[in-house]
Amino acid sequence: ASICSVLTSSSLCVILAFCWIYIRKFQSRQESEVVSTITAICALAIALITSALLPVDIFLVSFMKYPNGTYKEWAANNETRGQIEDTVLYGYYKKNWYLLKNALKYTIGFTIVCVVLLLIGAFVPLQPPPSQNSTQWDKVQYLFEELGSSHGLPALSFSISSLTLIGMLAVITYTAYGMSVLPLNLIKGTRSVLYERLENTEDIDDVEHQIEKLKSKCKDGRPLSSRDRHNLQELEGKLQVLRRRGRHLEIAERNCCTKVGSALRPFKILLGVFFILVALLFIVALFISNLDKALHSAGISTGFIIFGTNLTNPLNELLLALQPVFPLDYILITVITMYFVLTSMAGIRNMGIWFFWIRLYKIRPKRTRPQALLFLCMILLLIVLHTSYMIYSLAPQYVMYGSQKYLVQTQMPSPGPGNTTFATTRICDADAPEDQCTVTRSYLFLHKFWFFSTIYYFGNWAFIGAFLIGLVVSCCRGKKSVIEGEVEADDSDLSDDEYVH
Repeated sequence: ASICSVLTSSSLCVILAFCWIYIRKFQSRQESEVVSTITAICALAIALITSALLPVDIFLVSFMKYPNGTYKEWAANNETRGQIEDTVLYGYYKKNWYLLKNALKYTIGFTIVCVVLLLIGAFVPLQPPPSQNSTQWDKVQYLFEELGSSHGLPALSFSISSLTLIGMLAVITYTAYGMSVLPLNLIKGTRSVLYERLENTEDIDDVEHQIEKLKSKCKDGRPLSSRDRHNLQELEGKLQVLRRRGRHLEIAERNCCTKVGSALRPFKILLGVFFILVALLFIVALFISNLDKALHSAGISTGFIIFGTNLTNPLNELLLALQPVFPLDYILITVITMYFVLTSMAGIRNMGIWFFWIRLYKIRPKRTRPQALLFLCMILLLIVLHTSYMIYSLAPQYVMYGSQKYLVQTQMPSPGPGNTTFATTRICDADAPEDQCTVTRSYLFLHKFWFFSTIYYFGNWAFIGAFLIGLVVSCCRGKKSVIEGEVEADDSDLSDDEYVH
C-alpha cells in the first residue's frame, strides 16, 4: 500500500508539473491572470488524471481472478465484487460530476441545459425491447438492466453522455487531425533559420522599394489617391510584420534550443515514424471494430453492441498477448489513453479553437489569451469523456473483460468406466457464464443508452474519414517555420518586448 501511495503521489506531481509547464509555455505574458492560470492548470490536470480511470477499471476486474480462471479469495463473494464494481462506477459519476459542477458555476445557460438533460435522463424509458430468440439480444437486455433502475444515476449518465457527444465532435475535429499532423511535423522538421532570414530580408527590401515608389508620387505636393493610400497602409503593415519576423528569426538563430533541436533531428524522425505507425494501427483497429459491429451486432436499435470480437483486431490481439507478462497490457492501455490526450493537444495547438467556420482563438507560445487556455482545457475535458469509448472501439474484448479467464469443464472418455473431467481455461468472451466474468463498469457506463452508442458508432466512421483527410493535408503542407505562430499581423509591437529583452 505504501508503494502504491508513493507511486500515486509521484504521478500526481509529474502531471501537475507537466500542466504547469504547458500552460506557462503558451499563456500570454501581457494578459495572464492568476485565477485563469490556476483554473487552466487544474482543469488540464483533471483531464489527464481522469483519463487513467479506464486502465484502473480494467485492472480491477482482471485482478479479481487468478490466471487459471478462478476467483481470488477476497473476490469469491458476489457481494464483495459488487461493492468494488460499484465503487468504480461511482468514480465515473463523481469525476464527470465535477465537470458538470464547474460548468454550472460559470453560465446560467449551461445550468438550464443541464437541468433539461437531467430530467430527460431521469424519465427516459429504459425498458428493454420485447424478448426475441436471439442470444445476442438477450445479452443486450441484460446489459440494459445491469446498471439498475434508479432515476438518479441514469439522469447523470444521460447528461454526461450528451456532453460526450460534444467530446466526439472535438475528437473528430482535433484528435483525428493531431494524429496526422504531430508525426508528420516531426518527420518533416522545420525550415532552416538562415534561409528564412535571407528570404525575410529580401521580402523587406522588396516591400521598402514598393513603399518608396508609392511615396515618390507625392513628392511634388500632390496627394495620393485613395487606392494608393490604401496600398501604402497595407505595405507599411506588412513591413512592420516582416521586421518583427526578422527580430524573432535573429533570436531563434542564437537560441540554444534551436541548435539542440537540429542535433536531435534523427531522433525526431524516428519518433515521427513511430507515431504515424501507431496512428495507422489505431485506424486499422477502429475500422475492423466498426466493420465487426456492422456485420455481427444486433442492429442499430441496440447501438451496434457486440460482446467480444468476431474479426481479428490487431490491437485487441496485442493486448491479449501481453496479458501473461504483468503489467505490460496495463502499461500499453495507459499509453494509448495518454496518446489520445497528447494528439488532441497537438491538434488544438495547430488548428486553434473554432466555432464552425469562425476561428475564435489561436494557441501560440507566449501569445495565448486566458480565455483561449480555458477553452483548450474545456475541450480536453470533453475529449477525455469520449476517449473511453474510442479505446473500447479499438480493443472491445479487452476493454470489456480485461485479462479475465474462466474455467470450462470438459469430459473426455477414460480407459475405465465413465468419463474423466478436465478443467481448461479460456479468455472471457461472450460465451462465458455471467457469474464467471465481470464486465468493466466503463463498458456498462458507455452502453447505458443504446441511441448514444449508435451515434458513437457513426462518429467512429467520421473519425476515420477526418484522419485520412488530415493526413493528406499534412502531407501536402510544407515545412513549418522555426518561429511558427510567434508573429501574426494582429500582434502589437509591445508583445515583442519579452523576446528582445
